[in-house]
Amino acid sequence: MNTMAATSAIDRQTAEVRVQLASVTDPELDESVTELGFITHVEVDAEGRVQIGFRLPTYWCAANFAFLMADDMRVAVAGLPWVTKVTIGLGEHMYADEINCGVAAGRSFQDTFGAEASGELEDIRQTFMVKAFQRRQEALLTSLLEHGLEPELLVRMSVAELAGLPDDSANRRFVERYLERRFVVGSRADGTARANEAAFVDSKGALLDADGLGVYLRALRRVGVNAEFNGALCRGLLAARYGDADADAAAPQVEIKPVHFVPVSDWKRGIGLAQSGSTAESV
Repeated sequence: MNTMAATSAIDRQTAEVRVQLASVTDPELDESVTELGFITHVEVDAEGRVQIGFRLPTYWCAANFAFLMADDMRVAVAGLPWVTKVTIGLGEHMYADEINCGVAAGRSFQDTFGAEASGELEDIRQTFMVKAFQRRQEALLTSLLEHGLEPELLVRMSVAELAGLPDDSANRRFVERYLERRFVVGSRADGTARANEAAFVDSKGALLDADGLGVYLRALRRVGVNAEFNGALCRGLLAARYGDADADAAAPQVEIKPVHFVPVSDWKRGIGLAQSGSTAESV
C-alpha cells in the first residue's frame, strides 16, 4: 500500500473510531463523551492499534464513573472488525493509573480497586440507564403533547405505533433517542413481541395513566433538571480547567468537594421519587 493510500485508510479508520466513541455516554449526564469534550485524541496505526486519550472536568471525578466510561470506550472501539488493540488513557485524574491499568488488563472495577470499590459497575450502569430512560421519556411525551397528541392516545400507543410516526415529524429525534432506552425497563421480550408492547411505561414497567400523566411528567422533570445542572457544571469545570475556547461561559457557583466513589443507593433514591410522583426534591 502506498503512503497516500495508507494515510487515507488511517483517516477513514480514525473517523470510524470517533463514530464509535460518540455512542459512549457519561453515565450520569446521558450525553456523548465526544459532545462533552472528554476525548483529547485518537490515534490509529497501520496494524489496527488504537490509542484514545480522554479527560474529565476535575482531578477527583468519581472513579466508578471514569472506569465505566473508559471500559465502554474500549468495548465500543474493539467491536470494529479491523481493530487489533485498544489502549485507553485517562489523564490528570487521581485514579488514572489504576483505571488505565485495570481497563488494559480487562479487569473488573471490583478487581481493580479491591476493598475500596463500592460494588460492581453493572448496578451503576442499570441505575443510570433507568434515569436516562426517564429523561428521554419526559422529553418525548412533553413534545408529543405539545404537538397535539392526547394523553389517552399516548398511554395506549404501542412501540410499533411510536416508531411509525412520520419521519418528517419534529419529534423524530426524541422518538429515536427514547426507543434506544425503552427496554431498559419492563419486558425482556424481543422482536415482534416488543413492537406490540406499550410504548410508555414507568420505571417499574407499569402502564401509565392518562389522568395522572401531568403529575408523572412533573416528577420526571426533576430528574432532568438535576442532570442538566450537572451537565452545565461539568462543562464549566472542564472549560475552567483546560481553557477550551468554545466551552460555555461561567459555571454555577457551588462548592465542589472530592467524590472518589458514588454509591449506587444515592442515585436509586432519585428514581424512586420519580416513580412515586413525590414532590420532594430529587437528588
